[in-house]
Amino acid sequence: MQKKNNPKVGKNKLNDHPTSHLFDLDQRSKKIFRLIVNDFLKDGKPVGSRKLSIKMGEKLSAASVRNVMFDLQEAGLLRSNHTSAGRIPTDLGLRFFVDGLLQVGKLTNNQCSEIEKVINGKLQNVEEMFSETSSLLSGLLDCAGIVLAPKLEGFIKHIEFVPVSNEKALVILVTETGIIENRIIEVPKGLPASLLVETTNYLNSIIKGKTLQESKKIIINQIKDDKKYIDKVTKNLIEQGFACWDNASKKNKLIVTGTSKLLEDVKAMEQLEDVRILIEKLENKKNLMGVIDETLQAEGLQIFIGSENNLFGLTGCSTIISPFKNKKKEIIGAIGVIGPMRINYAKIIPVVDYTAKLIGEKFEIK
Repeated sequence: MQKKNNPKVGKNKLNDHPTSHLFDLDQRSKKIFRLIVNDFLKDGKPVGSRKLSIKMGEKLSAASVRNVMFDLQEAGLLRSNHTSAGRIPTDLGLRFFVDGLLQVGKLTNNQCSEIEKVINGKLQNVEEMFSETSSLLSGLLDCAGIVLAPKLEGFIKHIEFVPVSNEKALVILVTETGIIENRIIEVPKGLPASLLVETTNYLNSIIKGKTLQESKKIIINQIKDDKKYIDKVTKNLIEQGFACWDNASKKNKLIVTGTSKLLEDVKAMEQLEDVRILIEKLENKKNLMGVIDETLQAEGLQIFIGSENNLFGLTGCSTIISPFKNKKKEIIGAIGVIGPMRINYAKIIPVVDYTAKLIGEKFEIK
C-alpha cells in the first residue's frame, strides 16, 4: 500500500505571466507537450518529431507533430537545443507542466518509514535531526538538501550539566515541546561533578516553565541577589551554560547537504563552472535566504524553476521547499531540495511535503 499524500502547492506563478492566455492548449498539443517534458525529465535530451510520432502510434505524421512543436515554441513553452532538430522545455514550459499537467506521485511505505525513522528516532538533538533529515532527502532524491532550522523557542522543561572530561561538560536543554538540544562547554580542570549536580538542581528550581530569554533575566537577578551564596566558579558555569544558546535563540540556522549531487547531472564542460558557482553560493548560504524568505511568507510547498529565481537562473536548477509550523501554526522553518531543472517533480513534491509535516508535528506539545 502507498501512503496517500496531497501536498498543498503555493501560489501558481504561471497565472501571473503576461502570456498565460496563450496556454489554453487543445488536447493534442497538451499530449505532445507532456510527452516532450516527460522524455526530457528522464534523460535531459531534446525530443524530435519522429520519436513523438512513433509514441503516438503514428496517429500524427512527423510533419504534423513538427507544426504543433513550432506553435509550442512560439508560445514560449519549448526551445531548440543548439543545432538539434529536437526540442526541450523552457523554464516557463516546465512551470506550465508542473502547475497544470503534472501528476504528483504517492509516497511508498518504505519512503515513509525512512523519513519517520530519522525524524522520530533517537536523534532528539534538533540540529542532528535536521542535518540527518537534509542528508536523507539528498540521498533519496538525488539533490542537495536544504533546511532552515527554527530558533530555539518555547518553555524550558529541564536543563542539566553533565561532565564529559576533566575540562568539558555537556549542557543539555529540554523544552516542553520535547525538543532536546545540547552544547559542550569548557569547565575548570578538575571541577567536582557534585558542583555540576548542584548547579543543575539550582537552575531547574528557578527556570522550569520559563522561556530561554525569561530564564536569562531571572538568572541574572538571582545571581545578584544570591551573590553571597554563589561562588565565582558557579557563576561562570551558569553564564556559560546560557551563553551557548544565544545564537540558537536569536536566529534560524541554515543547513545545506549533498551539494555534490548537483555535479552528477552535468553533461558538458561549459556547465561545470556554472554548477561550481552555484555550489559555492549554496555553501555560503547567504544567497539562499531570499528563497527561504519567500517560502516563509507563503502558504504551502513552493517550487522555483530556473530563471524564476536569480540564484538558479544561470545554472538551470530548481528548488522544491516547504515550510513547517509550530503548535501555534506559525511558520518557524523550511525544508527542501535543490537539483537540476529536470528533477523528478512527481516524486520529490510529496516527499518534501510529508517531511515538512512530520517535522511540524515534532514542535507540537506532547
